[in-house]
Amino acid sequence: MEILKTALAAFFSFKAYVMLPLVIFLLALIVRLKVGQAALSALKVAVGFAGIFLIFDFFVASIGPAVQSLIARRGLDYPVLDVGWPPLAAITWASKIAPLSIPLVLAINLAMLATNTTRTLGIDVWNYWHYALVGALLQQVTGNFWVGLAATSLIAIYSIKMADWSSPLVEQVAGLQGISITTLSVNGLYPYGLAADALFEAIPGVRRIRWRPEAGRGGVGILSEPMILGVLIGVFLGILAGYRVRQILELAIHVAAVMFLLPHCGTLIGAGMQPFNLKLKAAIQKVFPHRVGLTVGMDSGVLMGLQSVIVTGLVLMPVSLGLAFVIPGNKTIPLGDLANLVSVLAVIVLAMRGNVFRAVLAGVPIVIAYLLIATNLAPLFTRLSSQAGSQTSYAGPITAFTDGGNPIRFWFFHLFQGNWLALALLAPAAALLWFAWRRYRQWRNSAS
Repeated sequence: MEILKTALAAFFSFKAYVMLPLVIFLLALIVRLKVGQAALSALKVAVGFAGIFLIFDFFVASIGPAVQSLIARRGLDYPVLDVGWPPLAAITWASKIAPLSIPLVLAINLAMLATNTTRTLGIDVWNYWHYALVGALLQQVTGNFWVGLAATSLIAIYSIKMADWSSPLVEQVAGLQGISITTLSVNGLYPYGLAADALFEAIPGVRRIRWRPEAGRGGVGILSEPMILGVLIGVFLGILAGYRVRQILELAIHVAAVMFLLPHCGTLIGAGMQPFNLKLKAAIQKVFPHRVGLTVGMDSGVLMGLQSVIVTGLVLMPVSLGLAFVIPGNKTIPLGDLANLVSVLAVIVLAMRGNVFRAVLAGVPIVIAYLLIATNLAPLFTRLSSQAGSQTSYAGPITAFTDGGNPIRFWFFHLFQGNWLALALLAPAAALLWFAWRRYRQWRNSAS
């Protein structure tokens, strides 16, 4: 076990944009893609993901001081610091659950493929920590290793099924054939997204409003250009932060640059994955000759080529800051994980068929849940982060706005502790799952 833990620590010491392309390259060789093609595909994925990381780092460095200035300028007291997802990953990989999570999830995925209960092969190994985190938290709280392992297994199965059910929209809306999204923080709320879309469709005034940046329509004129929206958001944040004119203009250009560059990174990842996807599907179908519609499970970075995904996240950033100041019980200001809104709401945008107006409306309750859950779990995250050796310069409680406030993981965390309220939510959760399954069946039947 210690040898495995050491090997995993060495493996995950690589950046995600190095490790994941390496996995893709090795798998591409296994499915007999030519060495040159395999290397080029892996390199495109590596450069695309590296570009996304660089752009997000640049974005956080740009908006972080603005948010801090806003807090200081208004004398706000929000003691819980949003430091982003890295401490949560450290908590996970320091736990006893971590060494088993990768082979466990892979075994579950392969068993589901063999039994025809999934069409997804999840190769995004880096993000398996999203499944293992709930197990690590439960193990710490309950002291029961097997409860943690059971929770990790069940949440992985749930996420794989959400990847299955949302894959038709990945193809229809994003134009990515043979790809699904397996990251829990992204696909976990997919049934909610479908239900919210159905609700908006039933409201006479709301259902007629369309804002799809890709289509350049929706009655918003120049706002159909994401760079313009980026400038407006940058100016808005700069004014709230009390910046001078020069600083406001710099921030506006920085946000506009993010709006322009991210889609190109997503497009590059999609181009790199396409030859590998075709070969992998062919190889899997040799093993399962009667299976059709198989997909490769990836990180949501592949959806960064969709302008509506980026616009939705950026519109919700100032909305999140505003909500943080008025929601009773909230004690954190989104900072380290604020830029992550672009990623975690990507599948919600797909559920809304790329309609930014609906995605923003559906995103507001999600943001409120993020704030309250991230605040609630801050003491536990702070204690476990310290035990895992993840140090920050901040002496107070820490959390992560989106990953730490994930409603699905929070529900599983309390469900496996026998919390009566979590148990009471089983019925509405089952209804949402049934609705998502019905939609998936309808799309499959119409496609065939």
